[in-house]
Amino acid sequence: MNHFTPISALIGGALIGLSVSLVLFTHGRTAGISGLWGGLLRLDAPDRSFRGWFFAGLLGAGVVLHFVLPGAFGAPAAGGLSTAGAAGLLVGYGTRLGGGCTSGHGVCGISRLEVRSIVATITFMATGALAV
Repeated sequence: MNHFTPISALIGGALIGLSVSLVLFTHGRTAGISGLWGGLLRLDAPDRSFRGWFFAGLLGAGVVLHFVLPGAFGAPAAGGLSTAGAAGLLVGYGTRLGGGCTSGHGVCGISRLEVRSIVATITFMATGALAV
């Protein structure tokens, strides 16, 4: 906790909550990243356009932030592209195994009082605490 930033964290959390609510009210679905990504890769998904624009917005916002506030991103992680690829595959496997990712369970599922999301988020948090 070297850089405690409660104001920016509060603003970020409010924006995430607003975004999740907007997706739920306009499209009737949760904004879990792994579920949206998985559907984007399926050729028969009826809402691939929405999913594509959703990810374009995520990437576009990152690109804009990089140019507006370059210091917002830390140094690249050590290990290179192969390590990042292996980590991505493990995360993908874990999200399939857990029935969703931390954003889907932690932000969307808990707010809808889904028991499986509450259990999943407690498991994610406990595992992360043990790993640290």
